[in-house]
Amino acid sequence: MNPAVNNLVISLGAMQVARRIPFDDPQVLVYVRIAYVATQVTVLGVYYYIAQQIKKKNDQTVLKYVEPNAMNKDDSKLVTTTVRDYDLAETSKLVRAVYMGVAMMAFMHLYLGYTQPLFIQALMGLKTLYDAKPVAIHLFGKPAEGDLKRPFKAGGMFGAASDPQTDKAAIDEAEKKVGKKDD
Repeated sequence: MNPAVNNLVISLGAMQVARRIPFDDPQVLVYVRIAYVATQVTVLGVYYYIAQQIKKKNDQTVLKYVEPNAMNKDDSKLVTTTVRDYDLAETSKLVRAVYMGVAMMAFMHLYLGYTQPLFIQALMGLKTLYDAKPVAIHLFGKPAEGDLKRPFKAGGMFGAASDPQTDKAAIDEAEKKVGKKDD
């Protein structure tokens, strides 16, 4: 199933379950808060472990790809990195996403007083952890093939248009552009 559809189904299911939880009871609210914090700490701990595994493997294989510019197709840039640095950057993006989610939840829960999102985000944090590509490669030991091939496909709203290009023609063209800019 498509991950976006999967997230929607889980969110809707969690909302239905959350409607039946008595958040008015202070003891239940404390347990939900503990579950949310424990989930976020677990997710951050796993990402830290993944970063340590990446550093330990120290894969210096060169990775070249063309990163497209969403606004201007002609303004794509060539990226040359190593697998180690690429995986660390992707893990760093995942950690930043967790911090942003925690900040949003802190605002929604502490300032606005919403309680149901704590329960839903506790479940979604685990789902996101399971779906993260660096986790699949470095924790579950899956080979970096297919969907897990680097550079990872964005799979976002823009689809293939925002995916990095790894074909030789695109890389050669980007190298020519870089050469022209240097002249």
